[in-house]
Amino acid sequence: MLSPNPLVAQLPIIPADQITLILSTVSRLAAPAIGILFLIHLLYFFVLWGWYRRDIRNIASALDSFTRDVRFRSVLDRNSHLCDQIEAFLADINEVLEKPDRKADRVGLSQRIHILDEKRTYLQSMGFETGYNFCRTMIEAYPIAGILGTIIAIGVVLRGEPGADAVQLLVTRFGESIWATFAGLSAAITLMALNSLMETSFDRLSEDRRLVRDTMFRVKRVLATPAATGGESA
Repeated sequence: MLSPNPLVAQLPIIPADQITLILSTVSRLAAPAIGILFLIHLLYFFVLWGWYRRDIRNIASALDSFTRDVRFRSVLDRNSHLCDQIEAFLADINEVLEKPDRKADRVGLSQRIHILDEKRTYLQSMGFETGYNFCRTMIEAYPIAGILGTIIAIGVVLRGEPGADAVQLLVTRFGESIWATFAGLSAAITLMALNSLMETSFDRLSEDRRLVRDTMFRVKRVLATPAATGGESA
């Protein structure tokens, strides 16, 4: 016969009544807790939207300064999306790199690449992408939390509460479990709809940031030598 583990034997024994009380409290707080987390999650989505607007403006402003003296520069209408303007600036830069005869533009880009590289606004993406990935992934937790609240409420009914009428307890806990499930599903549906509206813009920002990063590396590589800008080699 196995001897009892002394560590297990020292653990406090929680009475069944206290366990039932704890589960009952958790089941009652499930729906309000889901509602509070939903509001925090919703607020963070709007924080990400403000973050996105700031980053897209910073990138567009940096590229605007970088290509300011480029001949035949593409400047779109004010109503155009900033991502479209960014991609137009990148097209102008690639056109300069592909045409060695545009020496003046190459010299200007070579001089301004150091200033742009000091800001590195196009490289600051880890915080935003991590926050958005967490915010998007956690949407899936709301239905699970609602189902968990339902299971806990049913578990309280099955355990029973001393002195409580079984039928009345079943009706009460069933109502609580329905509200927890309703809150979880409603929060998930709302956040999924909001995410679908923002996802395209957020993904496009990540894609444009990657294009800017690749283009800046190409500028450094192509214009690294004096001969590339029309100068004389040492």
